[in-house]
Amino acid sequence: MSVLSKPWIWAWLAALVTFAATIGLTSGRGTGELAYAALSFGAFAAIVGMGQMLVITLGPGNVDLSIPAVMTLSATLALKAMGSEPGTALMGLGVALAVGIGAGIANYALIFLLRLPPIIATLAASLVYQSLAIWSNRGLRIRPPEGLADFATGRMLGLPNVAWVGLVIAVVLWAVLERSIWGRWLLASGQNMRAARLAGIPVELVRATTYLVVAALAGLAGYLLASFSGGAALNMGAEYLLTSIAVVVIGGTSIAGGYSNVPGVWGAALFMFLVVSMLNSYGAGAGVRSVLTGAIIIGIVIAASTRRLRT
Repeated sequence: MSVLSKPWIWAWLAALVTFAATIGLTSGRGTGELAYAALSFGAFAAIVGMGQMLVITLGPGNVDLSIPAVMTLSATLALKAMGSEPGTALMGLGVALAVGIGAGIANYALIFLLRLPPIIATLAASLVYQSLAIWSNRGLRIRPPEGLADFATGRMLGLPNVAWVGLVIAVVLWAVLERSIWGRWLLASGQNMRAARLAGIPVELVRATTYLVVAALAGLAGYLLASFSGGAALNMGAEYLLTSIAVVVIGGTSIAGGYSNVPGVWGAALFMFLVVSMLNSYGAGAGVRSVLTGAIIIGIVIAASTRRLRT
């Protein structure tokens, strides 16, 4: 099989071309800084994108629109629990994950018990989560403990710590999808849910687990982002609504379900950051950036889709 036939390669090629174009404009200055920034900010998009990827793999109609609100609520409650006190990082992480898992349970309950379409259930739930975040925040911006902030903004072996977290998650998810029975159940459910049920696969258990995982990853991303940026803000997750979906599509995951692409999500996350940086470097206005970003994304998706049809 040709390398170009692999769906994930297009996201990485797009990221490399965009990186080269940006560096070309600056005559090579700031290459290391740009790469480091791409890995840092791309890590957050990759973490939430990998969660969204699992949900989209379940098949048409499955998408989680509560990711931004879960990020905000998890970060807000985790920082309040820590109260900037040293030695509370693990407790804050536990709070963030617990909030995420609780949101995932609530999302799936709305989908399963009330038979609501996932897009409606998660959108409605996000309004509740955002309201809870507003109520609990009350205009305060609590700083993370110094040690946690140092970890979130620090590096190891030259790479950002948040990127290492994202890479570990990627490896774990890849292993689960490729090597575990749950991964095979997820892919089978996404390819044909009715056939999966007839084959004895516990489809509802797979769906429930998937919505819990995506919410837990959103909680983790919110916790890390708040620690990275110096506190939780009520709009901190807003940009990750469309980004979490875009990196999945650009990364080569099938929107029809039944196929996941972990490497592609990471490549697409880097591309999304780099394309904005490139347009900023060229002095493009906000409106121009939005139009060109959308056009570039459409071009990447068309190129990848066309190639898949030919192979």
